[in-house]
Amino acid sequence: MAGSTRLTESEIEAAVAALPGWERADVRIHKVFTFTDFRQAFAFMTRVADLAERHAHHPEWFNVYHTVEIWLTTHDAHGLTE
Repeated sequence: MAGSTRLTESEIEAAVAALPGWERADVRIHKVFTFTDFRQAFAFMTRVADLAERHAHHPEWFNVYHTVEIWLTTHDAHGLTE
């Protein structure tokens, strides 16, 4: 997002620590979500897609059956932002 400021190392550590299940992966954060079945996983992805579109901040993600993996970064800032 234009105008976004990259977080400092200490800000990244504090932010990731406050996000249960999220891990830092270089200039991205990553989390694996597991659902009962594909339908629930896809419904989750649909909800996330709607939020992502409204905020113009789109995830990198991967889905197989009941698992959704998400990686987030701010491409314009080349790293993590608030």
